[in-house]
Amino acid sequence: MKRVCLVVLDSVGIGELPDAHLFGDTGSHTLGNVFEATKMSLPNLFKMGLGNIEDAKLVKEAEPTAAYGRCAEKTFAKDTTCGHWEMAGIIMDTPFKTFPDGFPDEIIGEYEKRIGRKILANTVASGTEIINEYGDEHVRTGFPIIYTSADSVFQVAAHEEVVPLSELYKFCEIAREMLVGDDCVGRVIARPFVGESGNFKRTEHRKDYAIAPTAKTVLNAIEENGKSTLGVGKIEDIFCRSGVTHINHTTNNIDGINATLAALKESEPVDSLIFTNLVDFDMLYGHRNDPVGYAKALEYFDLRLPEIIDALGEDDILIITADHGCDPTTPSTDHSREYIPVLLYGKNVLPKNLGTRESFTDIAATIATHLELKDFSIGKSML
Repeated sequence: MKRVCLVVLDSVGIGELPDAHLFGDTGSHTLGNVFEATKMSLPNLFKMGLGNIEDAKLVKEAEPTAAYGRCAEKTFAKDTTCGHWEMAGIIMDTPFKTFPDGFPDEIIGEYEKRIGRKILANTVASGTEIINEYGDEHVRTGFPIIYTSADSVFQVAAHEEVVPLSELYKFCEIAREMLVGDDCVGRVIARPFVGESGNFKRTEHRKDYAIAPTAKTVLNAIEENGKSTLGVGKIEDIFCRSGVTHINHTTNNIDGINATLAALKESEPVDSLIFTNLVDFDMLYGHRNDPVGYAKALEYFDLRLPEIIDALGEDDILIITADHGCDPTTPSTDHSREYIPVLLYGKNVLPKNLGTRESFTDIAATIATHLELKDFSIGKSML
């Protein structure tokens, strides 16, 4: 049975795209800048050829063990949903709407009416900063904290002891119902936190509410061809379970890696595609401008990488990539408009330079080619 293991290192971009200046991201280079700031050690990723990718600003390998390259994003965006959708085969003509000045009064007024209480903030902010700024008032009033970013998100933060998770999730479901059509955002995100004044901390009970993919993805094609897909981490949320036949909703990198390994090691393989998102790079370190933490998370993945490689079957391929950037060394705490790295490995894959690909959809095409899917011809296969 042929399988693809697709691992998305969330936000691990590899240099600004030509139009990065239009997003305010000039100078962003998540991998290169983190390496320069920390001199992180990634022997296994470097051995595969990560540093050989064009403009990688990393350690080069004389004889890479994987095919290596980078992909540009066709969709004019830099958010999680657009990035994952494009690598699954969807290029959006019109990206999701953003709200750089906060959400308009008519949206907030209707939202307050539907949830039965006032809200706090309604601004663009970092998630950790916003709970420190408004946490005390939230605990006192019970009003949820609403914020957004440069990405298309409506984020709802609440203390778990003030607003129970079930109620917070309901608030998000209401927002998801509202934010469609002309006001559509890519994701509504529940952002629960705990702690006391001056020491608030977000928990791993985050939940994302995306919209269903607007066209057929490679995940749908896999299902149509009588095969199955395992979504590890927030994959089920990003695709609204469309084409995701099995789910393991891990909440951190360690659990995500362990779940991926468990799937690869099944004595009787079930899933043709193991699609994993490792969120810690973005959530814990990129948005918090913590290059040291970012580097340590990359080093941990690199340490576990040989286990993943060893678990691959004779006909399996491993694709390591990202969905956008989130450079922790720049003043911005938002995602950055960057190329994404691609490492393609398998016992029957010829190590070579894949160059710069025109679209993330080449990942979908590679999956379709390897799994011999019928009726799916989006992108250009790298095999």
